[in-house]
Amino acid sequence: MNSEDDKYNINYSFNISQSDREHPPISDNPAENIIIVGTAHVSNKSVTDVDEAIEREQPDVVAVELCPARYQALTEQVESKKISPKDILGGSQPYYFLIHWLLAYVQKKIGDDLGVDPGAEMIHAIKKAESTGARIVLLDRDIQITLQRFWQSMGLWEKLKMTGAILMAAVGLGGKDIDIDSVTETDVVTQLIEELRKFAPSAARVFIDERDAYMTTNLLKAAKNDRVVAVVGAGHRQGINNYLQHPESLPPMEQLVSVPKKRFNIMKIVGFSFVAIAIATFLLVIFGIIEGAIKPYMLFIAMGYWIIINGVLSAAGAALARGHPKSILTAFLAAPLTSLNPLMAAGWFAGLMEAKQRPPSTDDFKKILDAETVNEMMSNRLFRVLLVAALANLGSVLGTFIGVYVVLSVANIDPTVVLRELFGSIF
Repeated sequence: MNSEDDKYNINYSFNISQSDREHPPISDNPAENIIIVGTAHVSNKSVTDVDEAIEREQPDVVAVELCPARYQALTEQVESKKISPKDILGGSQPYYFLIHWLLAYVQKKIGDDLGVDPGAEMIHAIKKAESTGARIVLLDRDIQITLQRFWQSMGLWEKLKMTGAILMAAVGLGGKDIDIDSVTETDVVTQLIEELRKFAPSAARVFIDERDAYMTTNLLKAAKNDRVVAVVGAGHRQGINNYLQHPESLPPMEQLVSVPKKRFNIMKIVGFSFVAIAIATFLLVIFGIIEGAIKPYMLFIAMGYWIIINGVLSAAGAALARGHPKSILTAFLAAPLTSLNPLMAAGWFAGLMEAKQRPPSTDDFKKILDAETVNEMMSNRLFRVLLVAALANLGSVLGTFIGVYVVLSVANIDPTVVLRELFGSIF
């Protein structure tokens, strides 16, 4: 693997002893050496199509729509190891995890209904390649990069619509009845993709268009001197064919693997707003003391209410998530302080403590997909870390609003009157 491949983690391949095979001569045009098999990831018919294509073409290379991480997960080569708390709670990781898990869960649910394991055609393609002596090439972009670009590319409304749609699919609501085997047909695929573009254009661009370009680039490299059978989802077939016919339109790899950072983050704006409300409340109390309208000791009473309300509600959230006692205590102690600091969150500290007390592993991620009941989900350590963090944060947010109301009530402050007097004296 050359340095360029190492840089982008592309053309990830496995050298398997080659056998003599008879097939049409290799063309100088790599695109002519590629046979694409479009599949539905939960279809028995797709497994048959893959088997027949490899048997008929006897390719030098079998390329599959997988990245190294997904290949290892499908072939159960992932070693059980602890997951770093930073990998769970850092940045937007909880959102990436949620989307990844929901998509995998929906696919597994459909597969269970049809009696087919998700990705069965990819596993079969790999085994068939091994049996024929073909080289295996992993075409797809790293799933983490795809999820990061997916999340960063969407606006708030688009995120809400997409997450809601996936949640409804997970519980079996909404959508239309579709014959899975017909999903590999061109007209059905086109219709489904066009619907996705209308519903969530950013998601269609990241999940389909960008990956079409990424996989086509890898296919062209693999097909320079070899005959290739490419096994990809039917939704990628047309896009890859278009790029093969017009390779000059392929975007540079740097563009496809970078993760742009948004300058405007509405969640940070909301967080700063909550903190501003809390700080303004205490400033009103202090202003009232200075003006002589409030007794000085009321500041300590207000702080007491603030600590109790924020701490108890955040701790209640951690307890509702069945957090470890130390996680619950951490939420109680952190919430009164983090609610006054926009750069910290009580749930983050509670989640870190939960991960320390009950360290999740890679096995927990796989077990989540097999969970059938709420109790099974709640007993999963990875899910519980996320739930502790989320509910502790929710409790702290509720504590901020309730705390503001109680502090103003106890201090007998009407914020509109105080603000009117303050700005009246200034202007």
